[in-house]
Amino acid sequence: MTTMTEGSVREFKMPDVGEGLTEAEILKWYVQPGDTVTDGQIVCEVETAKAAVELPIPYDGVVRELHFPEGTTVDVGTSIIAVAVGDGAAAAPAQETAPETAPEPAEAPVADTPAPAAAEEKPQARQPVLVGYGVATSSTRRRPRKNPGGPAPEASAGIQSELNGHGPVTRERPLAKPPVRKLAKDLGVDLATVVPSGPDGVITREDVHAAVAPAPAPAQTPEAPPAAPTSAPAAPAPAVSYDTARETRVPVKGVRRATAAAMVGSAFTAPHVTEFVTVDVTRTMKLVEELKQDKEFAGLRVNPLLLIAKALLVAIRRNPDINASWDEAAQEIVVKHYVNLGIAAATPRGLIVPNIKDAHAKTLPQLAESLGELVSTAREGRTSPAAMQGGTVTITNVGVFGVDTGTPILNPGESAILAVGAIKPQPWVHKGKVKPRQVTTLALSFDHRLVDGELGSKVLADVAAILEQPKRLITWA
Repeated sequence: MTTMTEGSVREFKMPDVGEGLTEAEILKWYVQPGDTVTDGQIVCEVETAKAAVELPIPYDGVVRELHFPEGTTVDVGTSIIAVAVGDGAAAAPAQETAPETAPEPAEAPVADTPAPAAAEEKPQARQPVLVGYGVATSSTRRRPRKNPGGPAPEASAGIQSELNGHGPVTRERPLAKPPVRKLAKDLGVDLATVVPSGPDGVITREDVHAAVAPAPAPAQTPEAPPAAPTSAPAAPAPAVSYDTARETRVPVKGVRRATAAAMVGSAFTAPHVTEFVTVDVTRTMKLVEELKQDKEFAGLRVNPLLLIAKALLVAIRRNPDINASWDEAAQEIVVKHYVNLGIAAATPRGLIVPNIKDAHAKTLPQLAESLGELVSTAREGRTSPAAMQGGTVTITNVGVFGVDTGTPILNPGESAILAVGAIKPQPWVHKGKVKPRQVTTLALSFDHRLVDGELGSKVLADVAAILEQPKRLITWA
């Protein structure tokens, strides 16, 4: 979305990168005033209530002005960057800087935009988030990040000239995955100073830890007396941390705000019922190992979650009324004749629930491929807003944290969610004898307005029966 103004200057407005989003937070600028940009070049990264996305500029020119610093939340439709195009591009830098700092035009961008330092103060990671609502009608709301420490010119200068592989680059951006970037920000490490050890010059978590590990030693060596090096580090470090910062306030925005609103709405709108069943999944675990050796699954992710997902899909086919939603306005139950299977994923930004579209129509290898893509995309922070919309039923695997079970809250618009607990050896009566077996506990929460106890129990019992005897995947499918 752009607007042409006088002097051949185009204003690039904050687009709606999802469906009906009202605002987005500017996470990082990849350009600064005076930089040349080309059509399709990434100029900034923004976070909405659904995902973190990069915005490309749709024309060639020279950046005249960044209207908002990093960390500011801007309404959709508000201009965020001005770019001089055509004949005005060459004169733009001089015209922009002359009234303010004509003798030193090169220093103006750094002095006027301290936001990169603020970005270092507040950890951010390129990860996906949840759902936003409606179309903005209010004026722009600015919520800049707090920056108690003030700008750090040396740290921010290196970031201001970063681009994303398009157009002229004044400094190459360090290569690192989003979780590694967040770790670096949490630890206060400038990635530009880290020596990469990964393939193709990619910075790893170990590189970041190695960069920060030597820091405490120089700080304490000049002042600590030789007689007390062993006792000093242990006691003072925690004491200083708790005495100087007894509380930390974290702004509720992005995924946290969206998740909180969705969960409160769900918990106090849909009457939740949760049922539990403990099941022997020894045969399922054996089947997982067999499938890993099957050439049809070569290169695919095969784990217990794959068979649990397939078991739930078969149970839904046998009990289709569980796959529905409640339409409050129309006072109707909407039964879905397709299954968009949501998989809850914990990320550094919070919980997201991308879903596999039309999972009911996929074969087991196709389902394995879709699960692998879903997990990889979520880890890389590239889950699209569309991937998190339209879910009909969800699985949340709390067992990966060593938890036995839980009482999950429904995703808004869905009628059921299955929680899977940790799978671990337990004494179990098998064929009349107590033996060690692989056992887990399943918990199914459902909306009691449209799912009664009989229907919910049948679905949970079917999932448990399939996991106990996986051959039912063939006989029941």
